[in-house]
Amino acid sequence: MTAERPARPSQRDVARLAGVSRTTVSFVVNGVTDVAISPATRAKVWAAVEQLGFRPNELARGLRSSRSTVLGLVTSAIATTPYAVGIIKGAQEAAARHGWTLLIVDTDGAGEPMLATAAAMTRWQAAGLILATDHHRTLTLAGDLTGLPPTVLVNCVDADGRLPAVVPDERQGGRLATATLIEAGHTRIGLVNGPPDYPASAGRLAGWRDAHAAAGLAVDERLVRVGDWWQESGYAHAADLLDLPDPPTALFCANDWMAMGAYDLLRERGRRIPADVAVVGFDNREEIAAHLRPALTTVALPYREMGRRAVDHLVAGTLPATPELLPCPLIPRASH
Repeated sequence: MTAERPARPSQRDVARLAGVSRTTVSFVVNGVTDVAISPATRAKVWAAVEQLGFRPNELARGLRSSRSTVLGLVTSAIATTPYAVGIIKGAQEAAARHGWTLLIVDTDGAGEPMLATAAAMTRWQAAGLILATDHHRTLTLAGDLTGLPPTVLVNCVDADGRLPAVVPDERQGGRLATATLIEAGHTRIGLVNGPPDYPASAGRLAGWRDAHAAAGLAVDERLVRVGDWWQESGYAHAADLLDLPDPPTALFCANDWMAMGAYDLLRERGRRIPADVAVVGFDNREEIAAHLRPALTTVALPYREMGRRAVDHLVAGTLPATPELLPCPLIPRASH
């Protein structure tokens, strides 16, 4: 004989435990603020909610009120990417702060599969959607956007410009990384960049140039190398730069993997970091940056803040007309 599953606690149960009416419970848990309910009464209701483990049915609430408080987050390979999972965490934090619920679905692809999943979420009464990717990219959304609720892209932009977006300011990040090395006294700074078809590569190269111009330094394009984001290319390009007749005294590596390769090369050649050659990375991959010796100064991508901003925009109805650029902060350590 199968034991009966205990009934989920209801608003009636919360009201009985708190000693208030069901209407009062409804006002409190639904965040109604234009009704006079004392702080003490609200505290009693929330204490009863916690004690009973009561969870409001967000979908039912949306159907009754004709205004859903559910947001959908469709991600591409983020749930299995330790660094980009900050997008999910930031979105969850913002949704909780607003009293909204976040539904999360992770897909393995981009473009049309993401749109298909987004369309399914509209059947779950999602009031808004976030489409997020694991790295900064341009998406070709080859599908019909008609019928979608307000939608924001995170860490990606729509190739056709149909959807608003929140993305990292790669150019500002590249400028900050380079300016940090200039402020440390370096005037010849090599750049080991990523492949040119990535928005990150274009932005970080532009930032490298900006910082030189702002400091009144000549931009020497012979100090730029194009890597592939991986450790081996960082090693090879660092070797090539240090073999120049007038080698750089600092390296800006456009991600932390390539910075790790540069470390390997410098160690093999007996060059001290930062006394002989300073190094700054990008991405703040903590499993790399914090554990290199010396620890790597790097620039972080604002994953968490991008997730927060997307939720804030959807809840407030303030969708950006052009991609919103969020600053990338410096994480100073010991390599510059």
